[in-house]
Amino acid sequence: MSDDDDFMQDSDPEQYDFEYEDDDEQDTGDVDVENKYYNAKQMKADNPEEAVTEFLGLPALEQEKGDWGFKGLKQAIKLEFRLGQYDKAVEHYRELLTYVKSAVTRNYSEKSINNMLDFIEKGSDDPRAYECMEEFYSLTLDSFQSTNNERLWLKTSIKLARLWFDRKQYTQLARKVRELHRACQKDDGTDDPSKGTSLLEVYALEIQMYADMKNNKRLKVLYQRALKVRSAVPHPRIMGIIRECGGKMHMSEGMSLLMLPQIKLMRHLENWKEAQSDFFESFRSYDEAGSIQRIQVLKYLVLCTMLMQSDINPFDSQETKPYKNDPRISAMTDLVDAFQRDDIHRYETILQKNKDLLEDPFIADNIEEVTRNMRTKALMKLIAPYTRFTLAFVANQLNISAGEAQDIISFLIIDRKLKGKIDQAKGTVEVGSTSDVDRTKAMQEWTHALRSLWSTVLNEGEGFRVEDSSQMLGGTAAHGFPSSHFDFEGPRQGGGRPANGWGRGRGGQKRGGGRGQVTGTR
Repeated sequence: MSDDDDFMQDSDPEQYDFEYEDDDEQDTGDVDVENKYYNAKQMKADNPEEAVTEFLGLPALEQEKGDWGFKGLKQAIKLEFRLGQYDKAVEHYRELLTYVKSAVTRNYSEKSINNMLDFIEKGSDDPRAYECMEEFYSLTLDSFQSTNNERLWLKTSIKLARLWFDRKQYTQLARKVRELHRACQKDDGTDDPSKGTSLLEVYALEIQMYADMKNNKRLKVLYQRALKVRSAVPHPRIMGIIRECGGKMHMSEGMSLLMLPQIKLMRHLENWKEAQSDFFESFRSYDEAGSIQRIQVLKYLVLCTMLMQSDINPFDSQETKPYKNDPRISAMTDLVDAFQRDDIHRYETILQKNKDLLEDPFIADNIEEVTRNMRTKALMKLIAPYTRFTLAFVANQLNISAGEAQDIISFLIIDRKLKGKIDQAKGTVEVGSTSDVDRTKAMQEWTHALRSLWSTVLNEGEGFRVEDSSQMLGGTAAHGFPSSHFDFEGPRQGGGRPANGWGRGRGGQKRGGGRGQVTGTR
């Protein structure tokens, strides 16, 4: 017999019987509630209405508010929302929030409320559901503001702001964003480093809002501020959003610079280079977060590479190489290949077969510039041997309309890349010869170089030294002519005085002045 058995025999049995009787009653009550909860969960799939009734009966079985009543309300609310019983879901959610203050722990309540709001957000696909979700957020904010739970208040406020962004309610969103900025600041108005992660989420929402509104001026300011936040460890998806919007902003600026004069035209390449960097960083962030948006951003990266007319394949990098053969990106891969090969016919065929590429407004707005560049290069190669051709010939060869061919040729003439004249009545183009122009331009450059050399030697230098002159004349002084008495005179006329006003005065000094005189004594 063990020591425990001896102890039980020596003890008072009535005392232990009384204590065990209390525990049995409590365990029996908990077991009944627990069994009711799991029985209701089994009915969720086949009979959701009856399951809701069973879940709502759990709080009444508890003498005080506890975990099982909290769990039952959660399940009931989710089922009611799924069944479209939005008013009942809001009513029972209001009851659920009363458990947060004392019935369950703070961490458990925060996690449960966040999961509840995420479930509601994913299931909202009609206007009535959006209204219900907005009411959920408002009730949550009121509840956690009264309990001074600032962390959950911030999270819920950001979710509400995201809801307004999805619904394009920019007025309410702007108001909420200002409130969130104040919540992420210290008393002196500076950003609170301890709330850097929430601040970046706020910036991401605000940047998306101004990107949709095409307000690049305000977007650029916020984008630069967001990149300066160093105290945060944000979710990769947030940085993906910020970088994606930054890339679109730089692309938009680059396209607008194309309308400026030629002297400022090269600035657009800098914008596209910055856009390429942003799209690449955005792709990496989305890829790290496992977001499906990485595919779309990779398409933007390919588009930007073609706009830059770069020979570098964007799929050569270690990060993008695994997606080269992805069927979702194959159309853009083929476009890059055709672009780098200057194969206009294959390029046009790919665009015709993949109309879904143009469903993205951003790609549709910018792919036209890539197409124009392709057609321009193809046209210049096509007309190189000709001095006269018809618009119909170009249109037929490039598989475009005569009007599009005329637009491209007009652009080339205005941009001084083609010297020609368009006869709209006859539909012909005459190309002028540029050989005389090129020869004249070369002569002008040569003359300018000689003038610059002459000015440097005579005005800024020491002129021609005698030694240099002697060497230039084949070393005359070395053949019996002392360099100290060497004179170079211009040609004489009629055997008399030197031409051009040259003459010799007394003492061997020359009079007059002019070209051809080099005199010196050592």
